[in-house]
Amino acid sequence: MPTSETKINWFPGHMAKALRMIEENLALADAVGYVLDARAPAACINPALDTLISDKGVVFILTKKDLSEEKAVRAWEEYFSGKGGVASVNAAAGLNIAAVKAAFENTEKKRVSRFEKKGIYTPVRVMIIGVPNSGKSTLINALAGKKSAVTGDKPGVTKGKQWVRLSKGLELMDTPGTLWGKLENPLYARHLAYIGSVRDEVVDMTELAADFLEEMAEKYPERLRERYKTELQQKGADMLESICRARGCMLKGGEPDLERGAKSIIEDFRKGRLGKICLEMPDERT
Repeated sequence: MPTSETKINWFPGHMAKALRMIEENLALADAVGYVLDARAPAACINPALDTLISDKGVVFILTKKDLSEEKAVRAWEEYFSGKGGVASVNAAAGLNIAAVKAAFENTEKKRVSRFEKKGIYTPVRVMIIGVPNSGKSTLINALAGKKSAVTGDKPGVTKGKQWVRLSKGLELMDTPGTLWGKLENPLYARHLAYIGSVRDEVVDMTELAADFLEEMAEKYPERLRERYKTELQQKGADMLESICRARGCMLKGGEPDLERGAKSIIEDFRKGRLGKICLEMPDERT
């Protein structure tokens, strides 16, 4: 496991505003759709939201399942099934979207049935929450069958709340991605940076890539050997330099271009070029 002291914190003013907006509007929602990147579900749990949503029905949605190991996705599905509804999706490809709708409707089934017996027909209103770049807007677009929410591959794309009507019986509120004031768990902080929930501009990418390589050497050594055709080393910084040299990622004068090499390694992970990877398992939660 990485031993460096890379410090990662990113909590701009708009994120504090987003948390306040979620708190102020939560009363309008019947349930919560908690979007989690399937490669790092534990890191995506926002402790700042736990108390706020404690009295709501919650559906945990593991996104980007195509980039995570199948056995890990199944383990996380089992874990979250004891805490609420659960569904895993590849929203970008529109896979398993119906399961999300069913989970939303099932969460509020008793309440809806009770109202319908009185002749009152109201839609189930679900607030979608999650860390930046977790796939919330892509999920909503897949559910709606249209580009109803703004999407992008950088954190902070969704700027404000938007209600999206999926059907007469189901409405969703998209919210901006939120982190919390202090990322106290350094491992989860790194994982959030790996998956792009923290802006690359506020992270030392060479340190991040070195940490990533050390973690991958421990968990997925064969993936590193296959992708980079290099021997594993104890220190991530040494591996980063070797990979730069092996790939011809060099500066004038013969020095390795560590910054460019680091960005390409993190991008390889984010785009799935290292194969299906899950950084965390339920029994490893810290």
